[in-house]
Amino acid sequence: MNSKLKLCSGSEAVAKFQKAGWLIARQKGSHIMLLKDGYLYTLAVPLHKELGVGLLRKLLQQAQISVEEFNKL
Repeated sequence: MNSKLKLCSGSEAVAKFQKAGWLIARQKGSHIMLLKDGYLYTLAVPLHKELGVGLLRKLLQQAQISVEEFNKL
């Protein structure tokens, strides 16, 4: 069950979160802020060429999305 997290760029991550129902609320500098009704967190995704594994895991935890789900999106 412990899937390997596929690394991706910031823009790819934003697209995946959008497929999962998150909406772009605003952009501040190089960060895209994503919102979803019923969720406590605003996801702040930096538009880097590649997101670090720690940052990506934190975003998934806040979005309540499993690694398997994220890799499929």
